[in-house]
Amino acid sequence: MIRTDGYLVRPVDDADRGGPVLDGARSVMLDTFYGELGTGYVPRWHRDVVDLEGTYLDTPRQHLVVALAPGGEVVGTTAVRNQGPNHPPHAPWLVERYSGPTVAQIFRVYVRAAHRRRGLARELVAAAVDAVAADGGYDTIYLHSNVSVPGAEAFWRGLAREVHDGRADGTSVVHFEIDVPALTASGSAPGSPAARG
Repeated sequence: MIRTDGYLVRPVDDADRGGPVLDGARSVMLDTFYGELGTGYVPRWHRDVVDLEGTYLDTPRQHLVVALAPGGEVVGTTAVRNQGPNHPPHAPWLVERYSGPTVAQIFRVYVRAAHRRRGLARELVAAAVDAVAADGGYDTIYLHSNVSVPGAEAFWRGLAREVHDGRADGTSVVHFEIDVPALTASGSAPGSPAARG
């Protein structure tokens, strides 16, 4: 559904193969790696970005969601993967706790700076959570965030509960969980954008 301000948050689907939506999503992600996170492209962390189709369209239970501006430009992303954190850089106990087929990890929650403060990131996360709930095979939603990015910590603390503050280990990463909502009879998770109408 298109919002009153003309933005649209939606899952990527087969109709987007080889087209501008995937190119736009890749651009948002790469610009974030280089311009905001300062890591650049790191193959062991970011290989999904090179093959968005293979990772999100061809792999069951994995999803990519985009936010489109009124003119159709991709201005935000988020993703769900059936994958836990990696060691290194994360603690081995986190890898053990969040590995396996019932764990969904939320990745790539990025919104271009000019389009922030419109609730797009929250809608992207809500759409990702809806996809996890609809899957039916996940019982845990995990994510981690670099809290040195301005606004990241406050954003996630408003949506998720902290599992581990990696600053105690000398990193700038905080690890979170989000509850997997039950689906309503209408097929939408309570509180999701679809359920809110």
